Amino acid sequence: MRANRSWASSGPFLGLVYFLAWVALWPGHQPYWVLPFGFRFGVLLLSRNRAWPWIIGAELAASAFCDWHAGSHFGMLGFVAGDVPEPLIVAFTLWLLRRAHLHASLDDPDGVARLLLSAMLTALAATVGNATILAALHPASAFQALTDALGSDLLGNYLGVLLVVPVLVLLVRERPGRQAMAALAIDGLLVLLPALAILITLTEYSPHAQYARVLSLAPGLFFAFRHGWRGATLSMLIISVGLNLTESMTGMGAPTAAAHLFIAVAGTGTLMLGAATDALRRSSERVAQQNSHLAEANRRLDKLARQLRDAARGNLQAEETQRRHMARELHDELGQNLTAIQTHLKLAQGRLRDAGLDDISMSINGILGFMRRALHRMLDSLRPSVLDEFGLDRALDEGPLRDMLAAAGVAYHFDMVGDPRTLDDDTRTAIYRIVQESATNVVRHSHAQNLLVRLRIGQRSGSTLAILSVQDDGQGLPPEPVFTGGRGLKGMRDRITALSGSFRIQPSVKGLHFKVLLRSDGINVKPAPDSIV
Repeated sequence: MRANRSWASSGPFLGLVYFLAWVALWPGHQPYWVLPFGFRFGVLLLSRNRAWPWIIGAELAASAFCDWHAGSHFGMLGFVAGDVPEPLIVAFTLWLLRRAHLHASLDDPDGVARLLLSAMLTALAATVGNATILAALHPASAFQALTDALGSDLLGNYLGVLLVVPVLVLLVRERPGRQAMAALAIDGLLVLLPALAILITLTEYSPHAQYARVLSLAPGLFFAFRHGWRGATLSMLIISVGLNLTESMTGMGAPTAAAHLFIAVAGTGTLMLGAATDALRRSSERVAQQNSHLAEANRRLDKLARQLRDAARGNLQAEETQRRHMARELHDELGQNLTAIQTHLKLAQGRLRDAGLDDISMSINGILGFMRRALHRMLDSLRPSVLDEFGLDRALDEGPLRDMLAAAGVAYHFDMVGDPRTLDDDTRTAIYRIVQESATNVVRHSHAQNLLVRLRIGQRSGSTLAILSVQDDGQGLPPEPVFTGGRGLKGMRDRITALSGSFRIQPSVKGLHFKVLLRSDGINVKPAPDSIV
């Protein structure tokens, strides 16, 4: 396969194909419509530099054959002066432009603009070269004649490049797929053929036949919007051929410079429009692809976030289970042992009194009482029995939290709206732990005089929400609070994040004020129609 491609791109093969194509396009050489010039420009642009001698040699041979077939009587001097300079000038100009990084690209409006500007410069160089040679051979020629020849050659060369080069790029570099070709063929049958029929009718029977050219622009715009620069290329080529054939068939003679100037302007505009449409379509596809990737990434992130939340919730549940187990073990083992010691001490208290050791008995009783109180505080810290026995509302309002704050001289205010039984166990435990940690911080660090706790529980959008507000009038947070040890605000944040809640510190004039929003997963009883305040 590689050998076939190298043979097809070899210089002799390209020269042979170029010779045959040049002979076939020679009838398209008109004053304002020079297809061979566009073919030469496109082949040189798309081929490698080492193949250029074969291409130029094939063109000179084809030009000599066409001159001989047409019965030209200019001789060798006419051939050298008329046919040899132009391909050399075009090749030299393209060589300079290629060194300036010219590429045969029609993917975006900038590429089309660079290509058409290069075509204009090349056409201008070739036209000036031909005019210079003509003026040198015929010094007596009128200046007006040279100016007309310069204008007609420049327009014809540019129009030839505009019509032929995009077709060559389409066939060599940017071949459309089968679906695109099928869509082009269908639209050609449904749009271009009726448009050409209307064009012929208007040209032949309308008293203002020149306006038919304006109507021919509509199919080009349609194809540019629908098929991009490929559709614009094919539609303008077919329309330009149709205009030439129509004016020849109706006996109007060769098309005028105004007709071809219209084709040049319309073709440039539709080609730019088609390239812009392709660029916009590719940009939309890239945006859609990026959106698809972002959506997939968001789904993966959501899945990972759910897994992390489930893991964090599982850790909290495991921690609470371990706390409950440790509290039970301490209560059953240490608590029973303390009770047994007190019982034995009470039984031996009479003998200790008779032995004069009554003070030791009282000291041991004091130590046992201190140990029992410390054990109760430890059990309340691990798993408050009041939360399991009396529920969240009484645990927050009447439990050990109020006793601890009262012992520290802090006024405790608690207000609740809603039914806490509608919350699942994890949410109830989290609310109690947050208030417990806040009360501990108030007693140990903030030196506050008042602690206000508000809890609102209600239904919204089919789920149970709990809003907890905690505010004190202490010294507040330091300028740069340090979250260490997994306790304090950091512990609250971790617990709330594990339950997919939100935590926000409110601006306060004095003290610390924060709010917590938690969404409960389970409902134990049918809730009353409360709303969150």
